[in-house]
Amino acid sequence: MLPWVWTCVGLAILLLAGDALVRGAVNLSLRVGIPALIVSLTIVAFGTSAPELLIGISAVLEGKPGLALGNVVGSNTANILLVLGLPALLSRMHTSRFDTRRSYIMMLVSSVGFIALAFFGTLTWISGLILLGGLAYVLWDQISEARAHKAESRAQEIADLEGADPDMPWWKIIGFLCLGLIGLPFGADLLVQNASIIARDFGVSDAVIGLTLVAVGTSLPELATTVMAALRQQADVALGNVIGSNIFNLLGIMGVTTLVGAVPVDASFLRFDLWVMLAASVSLAPFVLLKRDLGRRWGALLAGLYMVYIAAILL
Repeated sequence: MLPWVWTCVGLAILLLAGDALVRGAVNLSLRVGIPALIVSLTIVAFGTSAPELLIGISAVLEGKPGLALGNVVGSNTANILLVLGLPALLSRMHTSRFDTRRSYIMMLVSSVGFIALAFFGTLTWISGLILLGGLAYVLWDQISEARAHKAESRAQEIADLEGADPDMPWWKIIGFLCLGLIGLPFGADLLVQNASIIARDFGVSDAVIGLTLVAVGTSLPELATTVMAALRQQADVALGNVIGSNIFNLLGIMGVTTLVGAVPVDASFLRFDLWVMLAASVSLAPFVLLKRDLGRRWGALLAGLYMVYIAAILL
């Protein structure tokens, strides 16, 4: 029972430390004059994905690369089927009103490219450089697109940034940064070690724990954001949050992780899990390309498919 408790404690530390890092980094960047637009597309993206990144690095350093890969693949699947499915059960999301086709196509290309690299058998530092190159292009494209269509004032940009407070004192900014930088590696190490103990106790692999327990845990921030966006009728925020997170998980998290150490790809990923991730991504096509709303029936279907997927892994 104790490993379960420490795993939850590690996850809680990760989520709180990640939030603290985002708040500190956002306000530090704004204080030194970095534009809010650039902050939102770079620092916030990195900060909110810091828990997944630290889990990946810790898992590789501790000789458990399956946990790192399982976390990313499982998180991407959960982000679509669970993080979009559950909020849709609460409130119909009018995804037909917004154009996210460009980002969606980038997510599909990133998924296909990642699967192609996985079929080499091991994700190495060369794979990492390719993935990070793709991330650099995505960020450049998003920044260029945002600048071309920017109509809000700087005050509105700052107001839209998560954790932004133009009047935050320096001592608080430094405090948030310290909490994030100390808490993230500590929480990641605690979670990885105890998740591995759970895997051994249940006779399953680190990859399975990564695909299930750790993946769902690290998807909680996205779930909370998407639920609030759905209740506020902000379907563009909900869909954009999931698409952006999935792109960053594949290109950024795995890109950096493979620079730390090689990540062998277990045959089970090639046979099943990677294809489920891709199928989940393709399932968004009616809502993005055909401009359909994501209603309760679709939400129930997506959430139900996720339950079937988890059952297939564990049984």
